[in-house]
Amino acid sequence: MHTVAVLFARKTSIYKSISCCDVYDLERDALSFPGGIPVVCHPPCRSWGKLASLATRVRPGEKELAFYAVDQVRKNGGVLEHPKGSKLFDSLPCVGSIDKFGGFVLGVNQSWWGHSGLKPTLLYVCGVSRSSVQFPLSLNYPLKTVEMMSTAERERTPPAFAQWLVDLAKRCGGVR
Repeated sequence: MHTVAVLFARKTSIYKSISCCDVYDLERDALSFPGGIPVVCHPPCRSWGKLASLATRVRPGEKELAFYAVDQVRKNGGVLEHPKGSKLFDSLPCVGSIDKFGGFVLGVNQSWWGHSGLKPTLLYVCGVSRSSVQFPLSLNYPLKTVEMMSTAERERTPPAFAQWLVDLAKRCGGVR
């Protein structure tokens, strides 16, 4: 039984190997998600990042998918992941604040879960208290800089991070 939906996953997503996940990639279309279970959202970020002006191959309507993802996190509980520096977070509560939906933003580094680079990331979470979120103790030091990584390597979600996000989303269910 699927207990978490993963929206906007890559075709080769690690989430497809996690049995409790109902994965929506480009082919399946996250906009067809009916709701009802918590979500892990990875909306496209190239229109939101520091280098958005250099983004190529942006599909029409792609930027707006992030707003859909925020709405799904608020309605179903769960977590949205985007790079640190994403302008999407300009419309979300600042770190340390809680919005009217009970949502809050946390900063993490994906190297804590085994990414070969630091990969600073922001998470928008709804459905649990901020104090209940626990992070791994990691002494991992990133081995590579962003400039040393391929695009695929930069974008890849470490398996341990994916599992942590799914476990967090499971705890966020039933917010409304």
